[in-house]
Amino acid sequence: MPQPPTGSAPIDLALLRGWIGRSDTAAETVTPELARRFAATLGCGCDPAAGAAAPLLIHLCIAPPAAAMTDLGRDGHPAKGGFLPPVPLPRRMWAGGAFTFHDAPRIGEEITRRSTVTDVTLKQGRTGPLCFVTVQHEITGPDARPLLTERQDIVYRSEATDTAAKAAPPAAPAGHHQRRITPTPTLLFRYSALTFNGHRIHYDAPYARQVEGYPGLVVHGPMLATLLCHFAADLHGQPPKTFHFRSLSTLFDDADIILHAEAGGSTLRLWAARDGGPVAMDARAEF
Repeated sequence: MPQPPTGSAPIDLALLRGWIGRSDTAAETVTPELARRFAATLGCGCDPAAGAAAPLLIHLCIAPPAAAMTDLGRDGHPAKGGFLPPVPLPRRMWAGGAFTFHDAPRIGEEITRRSTVTDVTLKQGRTGPLCFVTVQHEITGPDARPLLTERQDIVYRSEATDTAAKAAPPAAPAGHHQRRITPTPTLLFRYSALTFNGHRIHYDAPYARQVEGYPGLVVHGPMLATLLCHFAADLHGQPPKTFHFRSLSTLFDDADIILHAEAGGSTLRLWAARDGGPVAMDARAEF
């Protein structure tokens, strides 16, 4: 059975906002092996030859934080503090973000990511406080060549405690273009490995169900955004100039995911949902 919700410490917003301006820099080479593993996991095309363009959004797998085992919490996440502020709320997820593409990273290049905390805000949600942390990532290649600018929106929230009956959200509409994805445990495990993401909700089914109270393994927000962005690029025949997305609900490994798209001039609207379910992620690609 799920563990009962635990109390949270008071949130000192002034303390957390002291993290604004804090930055971190990491770098790693885009190896042919990484590109092959990324393409094999997500089913995208890849030319692993030196100098070839790397797959879209492979930067999310570059130089991930590598906390020691002794620095991890029970959920597999690094203990709070360090680069990100120590928000005293137990659940963390990718709430949304945006990518602006400048140039493609190349196989064999060293890619540098400079990350800066740009904002920390506190809101009151239906089930309790929500703390939003905004991080700006600047991705560059050799000689500081701009590759990509990313805004990452992270939300922290309390354990789910609202048991009141709620009206079911409407089912997602069907897009003119569709692509079906089966989120198998193997797919989720491989993406966790690619991004060095130890969060147990993505690969440890007993933990996800019995401790976190989820109906199954949780589909990664970054992976879902990547699949939608790849879908947009495939439909338009080229990578977008910008890609914005926001997470609206959670998807699990208990049902197929349908990627939907509708074209409108130079803009492509995209969304993801399970069969008969509400929109889980909404996105917009501009070319």
